[in-house]
Amino acid sequence: MFYKILGTQMQRQCSKQPQQSNSALLPIMSLLAAFIYRQFIHYPPKPTANFKGQTVIVTGSSSGLGLEACRSMILLGATQIIIACRSVEKGKRAATRIQSTTSCSPSALQVWELDLSSYTSVKEFSERAKRELPRLDAVIANAGIWTMKFRKTEDDEETITTNVVSMCLLAFLLQPKLSETAHKFNTKTHFTVTGSELYEVAKFKERDAPKGQLFATLADKDKAVMSDRYNVSKLLAIFVVKQLASLSPVSSSGVIVNCVAPGFCQSELGREYDSFVARAFTKIFGRPTKVGARTLVYGVSAGSESHGQYLPDCNMKETVGLTKGKAGAELQERVWLELRLKLEAIQEGITTLSGL
Repeated sequence: MFYKILGTQMQRQCSKQPQQSNSALLPIMSLLAAFIYRQFIHYPPKPTANFKGQTVIVTGSSSGLGLEACRSMILLGATQIIIACRSVEKGKRAATRIQSTTSCSPSALQVWELDLSSYTSVKEFSERAKRELPRLDAVIANAGIWTMKFRKTEDDEETITTNVVSMCLLAFLLQPKLSETAHKFNTKTHFTVTGSELYEVAKFKERDAPKGQLFATLADKDKAVMSDRYNVSKLLAIFVVKQLASLSPVSSSGVIVNCVAPGFCQSELGREYDSFVARAFTKIFGRPTKVGARTLVYGVSAGSESHGQYLPDCNMKETVGLTKGKAGAELQERVWLELRLKLEAIQEGITTLSGL
């Protein structure tokens, strides 16, 4: 996926100086150098946080970044990890792999079914967490899809349902449990979203829709721009994180909400586009999965200063693109007003839980 950002930025740089091709090469070469430096030389630091006694939920953790984040937190002392995934069988295989490399107790890993394309599944999962977990210290909302095929699940196109609406639904449903844990054990808990730098290049043409019609336009097959859909979903995810943070101050809730970006990694996210070229590019340029997973672990161990923040490569960074300035704030407000109505339709009163 990262080559998509690279290509877009190169096109932008070239278009700035159409009559000065030699000068245009300089920013392109600088960008390439930065990409190579980041992918091969400058890795996010290895996590050192202590997770002793903690219970952590990781969605989308039967493979890839989620699995490696689970493995890392077990090695850092986590008492219990909930592997939340669509396929329980795949989750069990992931648990076996983690046990074989960490020698952890089988009871340290539980596999729970969670299908983010289904609101019912999200609600049942959340109720189980409230009912069965004595404490909940962190949630890594890592599950997501990247597809060029338009499919509707629930009321929206599948990418929007999975990457945005259900992720936000899960955040609101688990916020009371996270807040309860924070106050009961005098600690800070976390809800960390796995984002992507691709939000920077989201065109989000659907934002030209009439007032109150953003999600309806995204759900219109005839108007769908699927080549931009994953980027848009990650843009909306950043808006969700910012909104959640503003609604739930750490000082009162005890819950830190943030968004991490692991960079271009070797993972199964783009498995729908399996080709020799894609595999070769990912193999050569993609970060090892365990390196990218460091950012996820960092997110759920970062301090209160990370609340509502974007954290690429374990660093705090101002968001850019369509999130910037007055226009960005207005777009975030439009997204939230519509998303809030959707959440209330799924479960009445959900957006006012725990004083939100």
